[in-house]
Amino acid sequence: MTRQLDVITIGEAMAMFVAQQGGALSQVDRFIKRVAGAELNVATGLARLGLNVGWVSRVGDDSFGHFVLETLRREGIDAAGVTLDDRYPTGFQLKSKAENGTDPIVEYFRKGSAASHLSTADFHSDYFARARHLHLSGVAAALSAGSYALLEQAACAMKAQGKTLSFDPNLRPVLWRSEAEMVEKLNHLAVQADWVLPGIGEGIILTGQRTPEGIADFYLHRGVKVVMIKTGADGAWFKCASGERGAVAAAKVDNVVDTVGAGDGFAVGAISALLEGKTVEQAVRRGNRIGSLAIQVQGDSEGLPTRETLGEY
Repeated sequence: MTRQLDVITIGEAMAMFVAQQGGALSQVDRFIKRVAGAELNVATGLARLGLNVGWVSRVGDDSFGHFVLETLRREGIDAAGVTLDDRYPTGFQLKSKAENGTDPIVEYFRKGSAASHLSTADFHSDYFARARHLHLSGVAAALSAGSYALLEQAACAMKAQGKTLSFDPNLRPVLWRSEAEMVEKLNHLAVQADWVLPGIGEGIILTGQRTPEGIADFYLHRGVKVVMIKTGADGAWFKCASGERGAVAAAKVDNVVDTVGAGDGFAVGAISALLEGKTVEQAVRRGNRIGSLAIQVQGDSEGLPTRETLGEY
C-alpha cells in the first residue's frame, strides 16, 4: 500500500565531521561522523514527532551517500524520492567544536556534489501528490539552477493541488552570484508559500524593511498567509493575513552549546503545530521550544525531540 505523507522537503545532505576538541580545525584529530543538511534536519525533526515525511535529493553511490540513506532509514524518513547517483560524490563538511556559546566554524566540501545536480527530472508528480505539505529552504534553492528549477516546479504543482507550503529563507550568500540575485530568487519562492519563516536579519536583507511588522507586511501583501520571524534571544514575532499578530518570548536556555540548527528546530515546531491544527501563536511557541532544545547539544539534529520528550508544547 502506498504510504501517504504529511510533508515532503527537498535538499542536500552531507556527511558531517564534528570536532571533539576545541581549537582550529587544522589541529583537530578527533571527529564524530554525523549527517548535516538544513532540509534533512527539518525532515528528521518532523519524523521524530510522528509525522510521515519524505525527503527528495541525490546522494553519491559512495560511503557517505550510503551513510545518509542509513540515517533516513533509522529516522523513519521516506527515501523513495532519493536518487543514488554513481556519477557525482556526496558532499561533506568539517565543523569545529563550539565553545562558550559561539558559532562553530564550518568548512564545506560540496562543489559538484550529487545534490547540486538536482533538476526537474527529480520531480515525480505521483510522489509529491502523496503529501499534504511541502517545505522548501533557501539552501536547496542556492545549490544550482537545476535545483532551483526543481523547487519552483514542486511549489507550483503543490499549490495547484491546494496543498500548503512553507519556506525558510536560510540565506547562504556565498552560494549565490550576487545578493540581488539571491533576493530576487528567494522572494519569488517565498511569495508562493503559505507560511514564511525568516530570521530578523534575513528579513531585512530580503525585504529592505527594518522592523518585524514591515518584514511581515512585505510578504502578507504578496499573498502569504502567515509570517513568523525569529528574533534571536527575544524569541519570535508573527503576523497573519487576518491581522492577528504577537510576540512570543524565547524559551529560557542556561547553557548554549551549539547554535547551528536552531532555525531548523523552529521550523520543525512551527510546521508540525500548524499541520496539527494549532494556532499560529501555539506554533511559534513550539518553534521557540524546539529551537531552544537544538542549541543545548552539539550537532545539528541531536537535540530535536520525540513527541514524548517535547512534552506539553
